[in-house]
Amino acid sequence: MHLIRPFAGLRPASGRAAEVIAPPYDVLSTDEARTRAAGKPWTFLHISKPEIDLPVVGTNSYAPQVYAKAAEKLSLMLREGILTRDPARCYYVYRLIMDRHTQTGLVAAASLADYESNRIRKHEHTQTDKENDRVRQIDALNAQTGPVMVAYPSALEIDDILARCSAGAPDADATADDGVRHSLWVVRDAEIQGRLTRAFDAMPALYIADGHHRTAAASRVAAARRTANPHHTGEENYNYFLAVIFPHHQMQILAYNRVVADLNGMDAGTFLTRVRENFSVENSPAPVKPAKPAEFGLYLGGQWYRLAIRHELIPANDPVARLDVRLLSDHLLGPVLGIKDLRRDKRIDYVGGIRGLAELEKRVDSGEMTAAFALYPTRMEDLMAVAEAGNVMPTKSTWFEPKLADGLVSHVLD
Repeated sequence: MHLIRPFAGLRPASGRAAEVIAPPYDVLSTDEARTRAAGKPWTFLHISKPEIDLPVVGTNSYAPQVYAKAAEKLSLMLREGILTRDPARCYYVYRLIMDRHTQTGLVAAASLADYESNRIRKHEHTQTDKENDRVRQIDALNAQTGPVMVAYPSALEIDDILARCSAGAPDADATADDGVRHSLWVVRDAEIQGRLTRAFDAMPALYIADGHHRTAAASRVAAARRTANPHHTGEENYNYFLAVIFPHHQMQILAYNRVVADLNGMDAGTFLTRVRENFSVENSPAPVKPAKPAEFGLYLGGQWYRLAIRHELIPANDPVARLDVRLLSDHLLGPVLGIKDLRRDKRIDYVGGIRGLAELEKRVDSGEMTAAFALYPTRMEDLMAVAEAGNVMPTKSTWFEPKLADGLVSHVLD
């Protein structure tokens, strides 16, 4: 089996991409998706968030009829010619443009055997209920419709091929509601496909960036279908998952900031005294966006502070403990504020960096929260080091932007 292979993609018919593409299923609430889908009969939200087409009151998002509704909508979009499937296996070049940031990757079917052997490396734990949801979705549609964002260590040959394949007019081109441009080129040439396949086969590892639940669900579906198929060969489509693979140096991780509800019984002065045990603290006349690792912004009582952790507290050889999210946790959130369970403690919340520092100020100034912490973004090299060590990232460590679109290319399992 190859690490990746081309596949016959299911995608919007010519000129239909703008009507179809939608944000990833897990970045919108049901209410937000329902609002986004209003007046848009062909948006992929009807497939990725099918509960929006069921009664507002009393619908369980995980009920069987939800997945049946998704399958019904997919069938309708095929019958109406909104979606079409390529007649032969292809690779696809996918370019994302967000403001001044551009990244260009390859859409491929990636080997689940290599995922299960950890050649395609992960860095997050998954939650069973979220896995179950994606398993039911894949089974109902007989397709993987949510692409997994994957990184490859930058390789000049692959970078060059992708650049050449995307030099002309795209086969699909659409700008989403958030202003991100999504462009797709179909790679049908067998010789180019072979070069890409061989180049990836030579790689020791790939790295999942975003989409751990989708990958885990695809693996579970494949295991069930292998068991049920007496003629299983390993070549079936269910042995692969839908991936968009970018060179690691092009990927953009934004900060994942923190807000806390209280100061663990302390007043502001006492709290800052405790913080100074492990950090330098400087008043700042302007909002603090950290400029380097181990630097943090603190917003408290209408005032910004610049924090820098003491250098001797940064472990040199532990790829997890040296992450900024862990440094803040280990030397401030835990010992000073008593927040030790970052997943379950209701006193802490997380704000994606796409919302900016103004959102931190808003959450504190409103009285909803007492203090906010701005972090320097996790670097791709740090994520890859954690994955290489076989470890997992702390909770809410990475916020990738721009996001991949659902509906631009899907992977059918038959």
